[in-house]
Amino acid sequence: MDTLASAHAAALWAGLNIIVLLVLAVLVTRQRRKHMVLIGDGDVPALTQAMRAFGNATEYVPAALAGLGILAMAGAMPLVIHPIGFLLFSGRVLHAVGLSRSTGVSAFRTFGVLATWIAYVALAAALLFYAVP
Repeated sequence: MDTLASAHAAALWAGLNIIVLLVLAVLVTRQRRKHMVLIGDGDVPALTQAMRAFGNATEYVPAALAGLGILAMAGAMPLVIHPIGFLLFSGRVLHAVGLSRSTGVSAFRTFGVLATWIAYVALAAALLFYAVP
């Protein structure tokens, strides 16, 4: 098994998801500056929305990236890592777009969380598979 190719696959999805986190962090900062709020949400709905979009991503992305890294170290083929990484990335982007546009139920949020959860289930299954020698 080409562990280097697996590491490259995990690195791709880690890099893309970190960019998503950075974009969401910048959106929070923009709202803070716009409304002159240094801490908390200042009862500003737009800031609350931006904070939740960032917060939700930080709740899901780190564990998934750790899992992708462990899969790469365990020798999972890139063909295993890429679909999980794609689902995670797509889910996080969809969810962030949906939450940034509306605090209510939306198709983007729904499909985003479903893609994220499917990625989590696939990741857990793959990790358990590779855990058994």
